[in-house]
Amino acid sequence: MGASSTVRVVVAKPGLDGHDRGVKVVARALRDAGVEVIYTGLRQTPEMIVNAALQEDADAIGLSILSGAHMTLFSRVVELLQENDATDIQVFGGGIIPEADIPELERLGVAKIFTPGATTSEITDWVRANIGGVRA
Repeated sequence: MGASSTVRVVVAKPGLDGHDRGVKVVARALRDAGVEVIYTGLRQTPEMIVNAALQEDADAIGLSILSGAHMTLFSRVVELLQENDATDIQVFGGGIIPEADIPELERLGVAKIFTPGATTSEITDWVRANIGGVRA
């Protein structure tokens, strides 16, 4: 981690999912909480997302997935971080993710999954408490 105490999070919508209202709400809430947010936009590949996180010296990647492809997309992002010796970049996310899949995602190395109904304050509180050098 650098000298800056500002946490940097790359927020992304991987896959073919075309809805980004929710991810934009989360991005704004994180910014309001003092987090530096880099939103990569819609239809990002895991490679594009990891490259952005590496270039931006991000502390975390937040994925929003509604498409049902969460197992594949999360595991590929974690795998790419491992290949790039960047496992210090934490991965978290949310969307339409069945409760039953969460333990497997955590086993793969996903730090936190927010299920539908999670509030923006739950998300910002978790990021503040768990990512980088954020000072509450």
